[in-house]
Amino acid sequence: MVADFIQDGLFLRTKPVNAIIALSREGQSWYASSLAKEIDCTFPHIIKLLSKFKELGLVSFKSEGRKKLIFLTSKGRKISADFCRLSTSLA
Repeated sequence: MVADFIQDGLFLRTKPVNAIIALSREGQSWYASSLAKEIDCTFPHIIKLLSKFKELGLVSFKSEGRKKLIFLTSKGRKISADFCRLSTSLA
């Protein structure tokens, strides 16, 4: 499973890792625009990342009017927890 993410080159970059970690924060609702601002990237780039995350089964979406809320799946929460532990151990 992890080999697939590494092979795609997805989690060897800062923005995808920051996006997954941000999505794991409790008590915050995430939309594509708010996530893009949080990790300092463009809206088109975050849409591309979210599309890839959905393809990999890391996120799901729930429509709320014209906006879509973004949620981590259980698989996404596991990956996020792993990244948090890794960043803590490297600090």
